[in-house]
Amino acid sequence: MSVKATVTSKGAVILGKSVACDAFDDLRPLRVVTHAHADHMIGLQHSLRKCEKVLMTKATKDLIDVMKSPLFLMSGYVETLDYGKTMRYSEETVTFFPADHILGAAQVLVEDAEGTRIVYTGDFRIDGTPVLEADVLVIEATYGSPSCRRRFDKDVKDLLVSVVEDGLKRGLVYVFGYYGKLQEAMEILHGAGLRVPFVMPERVFHVSKICERYGMRLGRLMRLEEREAMEMLSRNAPCIIFHHMGSRGKVGLGRFCVYVSGWEFDEPCREIADKEYVIALSDHSDFDGLMEYVRRSRPKLVITDNFRVGYAQTLARHIQRQFNVSALALPER
Repeated sequence: MSVKATVTSKGAVILGKSVACDAFDDLRPLRVVTHAHADHMIGLQHSLRKCEKVLMTKATKDLIDVMKSPLFLMSGYVETLDYGKTMRYSEETVTFFPADHILGAAQVLVEDAEGTRIVYTGDFRIDGTPVLEADVLVIEATYGSPSCRRRFDKDVKDLLVSVVEDGLKRGLVYVFGYYGKLQEAMEILHGAGLRVPFVMPERVFHVSKICERYGMRLGRLMRLEEREAMEMLSRNAPCIIFHHMGSRGKVGLGRFCVYVSGWEFDEPCREIADKEYVIALSDHSDFDGLMEYVRRSRPKLVITDNFRVGYAQTLARHIQRQFNVSALALPER
């Protein structure tokens, strides 16, 4: 089988003759955005100007409208594609399937004229992600090392609730995470019965409202700029303030802080300083989840994403050894 997929030095995941995912490629007429995280929106302005179509789910479009601006995507031709719906371009078809990651995340299946199934997983958690059978599989490798295994006896969600409840006894609690992960934390805390106000900056508020529109139940949301929110913060009233991880170290200093991060494998909850905790809440598969996807997908060739942060070379070695299929990490470094 000729190689029908690759990952370029600029991070574009190439599927077949027509599709470039998650970064710009000047030779492909179609650009796919698998989800609204920065490392998967590389070169999006170039794609909007130069590609015939930019494809994404409706939820991803709505999130980008909030995170960038409603005008951003209007500089090109954007087409939204529902899960399970197929779009034909020349001799190839493109179909999106759900990926359990953040709202709107998609796996991409390209089928060519020869019937070859070329799959890109994007980022995913194995538990809620349908495994697609593939001839050529391009898979994320964020936690692609045997050192990245989670074997916690305790339920991470229960631990998150317990830690936050403990913090609320003292007043304000700050929760830090990335878009998508923050809203998952809100849903967990609201679902556990925490009825204190959820306070957040403008952009986090609008991202959360999009998530609510698609069915997530997040509780009582307030902007930081609202008078009631500012009064609660000034008197240390029990409430939870949600900030993007990029604000860590800039706000909440000396307060009770919780960081939701997937880069935790030894224990589900770790106290890193006085009143500072890291909770191992991840929206990526660990090593075992990645290997399980490959096992069930039964590809003839596997390409691991060696552009984004992770263990692509390690994962490729283990796939080749365990499943006796060709596996390579691309781009080469």
